[in-house]
Amino acid sequence: MEFLTPLHGSERKRGGRSDATLSKAGITAQKLRHLELLLISPWVVTAGPRAGVPLAKNMDVLVPNPASFIVQKLLIHGSRRADEKAQDVLYVHDTLELFGASLDSLRALWENEIRPAMAPRTAGRAIRIARDLFHEVTDTTREAARIPRDRRPAPEHIRAACRYGLEQILGALD
Repeated sequence: MEFLTPLHGSERKRGGRSDATLSKAGITAQKLRHLELLLISPWVVTAGPRAGVPLAKNMDVLVPNPASFIVQKLLIHGSRRADEKAQDVLYVHDTLELFGASLDSLRALWENEIRPAMAPRTAGRAIRIARDLFHEVTDTTREAARIPRDRRPAPEHIRAACRYGLEQILGALD
């Protein structure tokens, strides 16, 4: 289980140290920008014995919907290290492939719940990042293609699949 908390202000403290985590009462939480997007219309997943999860009883867990997850990944892209950027591109790709049959419902989530909850400039920035990130194959896309151990997606496939999926969810990227 991973704990998350919002990141406000700089990612660096005055002395130059990273401000990426918060520790309280023995629990460490990763600080993330745009965390509030992950709380918009979360999906409920039941975990427990019936689902093959070793818990004493079933429990409902809230998980971010795929559209919110993707938009948050787009918005934090510029502040990530190179290896994290490639991993995030692969996450976007895999999320779009996994939920490709639901693109219409993800677009409805974007249009009706996620985008209205965002500042217009932030929503526009997410669209611009998607356009720029998947306009052509980049070193980040090439690195993302090298990450999976169970498959070798072509960088152009990652770029094209992401571009298509994001156009279906966010609208025209041009």
